[in-house]
Amino acid sequence: MNIEDTRITLVEKQTFHTFAFGGQVPGPLFHIREGDQVEAVINNLTTLPHTIHWHGLLQRGNWEMDGVPDMTQLGIQPGDTFTYKFVAEPAGTMWYHCHVNVNEHVATRGMWGPLIIEPKNPRPIEREVTGDYILMFSEWATAWADKPGQGGIPGDVFDYFTINGKSFPETQPIRVKEGDVIRLRLFGAGGGFHSIHIHGHVFQITFKDGHPLPAPINADTVLVGPGERYDIIRRCDNPGRWMIHDHIDHHTMNGHTPHGGVMTVIEYEGIPRDQSYYHWAHKEFVPDFYYEESLRKPLGIYPNPRFKGEPIA
Repeated sequence: MNIEDTRITLVEKQTFHTFAFGGQVPGPLFHIREGDQVEAVINNLTTLPHTIHWHGLLQRGNWEMDGVPDMTQLGIQPGDTFTYKFVAEPAGTMWYHCHVNVNEHVATRGMWGPLIIEPKNPRPIEREVTGDYILMFSEWATAWADKPGQGGIPGDVFDYFTINGKSFPETQPIRVKEGDVIRLRLFGAGGGFHSIHIHGHVFQITFKDGHPLPAPINADTVLVGPGERYDIIRRCDNPGRWMIHDHIDHHTMNGHTPHGGVMTVIEYEGIPRDQSYYHWAHKEFVPDFYYEESLRKPLGIYPNPRFKGEPIA
């Protein structure tokens, strides 16, 4: 997997210089099995050093693969290659991110991607799931959009907020049918908090940081902090169109314009989508925005052309 200087578009004409895994934000999906032996060859094609921390993995007897510069390894220098070898454990919703200058590289340069480790013995609730979705939340200070190597400092003003690197209305609907049981994997990929609220339903918080809760929690809002992951299970039993949004109000703006940021909608099959007032009435639906199609495929590593940016020479 290459690390590349890439320009992505958050929404409309708002672009951002990123150090992108595989040239995309989020990075490619790693979908593997508990106990798998993993080998990842990382090529640094940027002008700054980087590493990968495999967040949530235990690295038992394998601490040198933990990806922390000047502690477990030297940073991967521009033009150099480093090979990570590890065992995929424990199972659950994990992720990977750079650990060099995390304040900039992770918080504002998009150096993160999903790492889903399937358990050898799924829990009963997991066997009920009919659809699996990845939502990675982040925030962007556009003052540093075209200044790689800078930013991520105290006092930064974050003015754009995204799901999987896109702000509403460039996010995509989640399409379901009545009777579906969906699993939403929520990631705090940036440096801020996101209070995620789903209308019209009570969901169950079932996993925290990949680990099953001893007793699921019924809720309609969950606060996702930096680095945290929550898996929520939602039974699709109330047909309609239902909003998902960040209840930190200014996180639903694009710059100074409201109705943006961390927003999307759950659309039930059979509900008309052609009303003139509806944001997605005449927009093309782009599948796999939440890696939902990739997660149905056999285990493997899946890039996503939807998240590809433009290479920067």
